Amino acid sequence: MIKVLVADDEPLIRAGLRMILTSADDIDVVAEAANGREATELARTQPVDVVLLDIQMPVMDGLTALAELRRTAPDARVLILTTFGDQQNVLRALAEGSVGFLLKGSAPAELMRAVRAAAAGDAYLSPGATRHVVDSLASGQSARRAEQARRRLESLSGRELEVLALLGKGLSNVDAGQRIHMSEATVKTYVSRILAKLGCDNRVQAALLARDAGLGA
Repeated sequence: MIKVLVADDEPLIRAGLRMILTSADDIDVVAEAANGREATELARTQPVDVVLLDIQMPVMDGLTALAELRRTAPDARVLILTTFGDQQNVLRALAEGSVGFLLKGSAPAELMRAVRAAAAGDAYLSPGATRHVVDSLASGQSARRAEQARRRLESLSGRELEVLALLGKGLSNVDAGQRIHMSEATVKTYVSRILAKLGCDNRVQAALLARDAGLGA
């Protein structure tokens, strides 16, 4: 069973997440927290595989809690729950060790898919939110940043650039594979290779580089 801790200051959201997740045979919500401090204390005292962590919470916000969780419960994989207004916070969360982010309005199937991916050691970035974050930050890019991005992309092959362009548009591995007639496994291999070549920790960082360089624009 995948053991999940849900941290959100709104009781209705916690109840909804619990109802959705516990409907799956392989997922169990073992704890709930109303703020970041409760989340860190619970994760420290009981085994947790995945933490669903809201950013905006009282007492201790999600970003502060994330940093604490990385120290006190390093085996717990943290998925950030977000809204479209949290773009900058999301990027900070990814940089500080979150395995991805999920929109609060996501479909139940996507929520379960994200939790399973996190538990398996994979990153999960909501495709729609990825595109929104990328677009919002790309609008403020400088010429210098664009040139730096283009130089970094010079190490990629033509096929890798093609895959990266689709990441920049927020496509999932499945959707990208359908677009360029590749299997999901092959796309995943390309993504891993791209991240390694570019020195990126996750798909969002790679997508931002693609947008900065004007790839696929």
